[in-house]
Amino acid sequence: MVDTSEARIYDEIEIEDMTYDPVTQLYTYPCPCGDRFEINIEDLRDGEEIAICPSCSLMIRVIYEVEELPAVA
Repeated sequence: MVDTSEARIYDEIEIEDMTYDPVTQLYTYPCPCGDRFEINIEDLRDGEEIAICPSCSLMIRVIYEVEELPAVA
């Protein structure tokens, strides 16, 4: 899990506004740097709520309910 006590959160995003790829099991959202924030569905199921951009230091908080996540196949 990411320690958010000192982290700077760029924004809070509803999970409905993110894109889910069932192949990679990643939720993604465009980052201002041109890359994308990403978070794995298993991390979400474990209670993680911070998506990180791998190209810069920005992070977003994902607003979601576990019940909203796709069912395990």
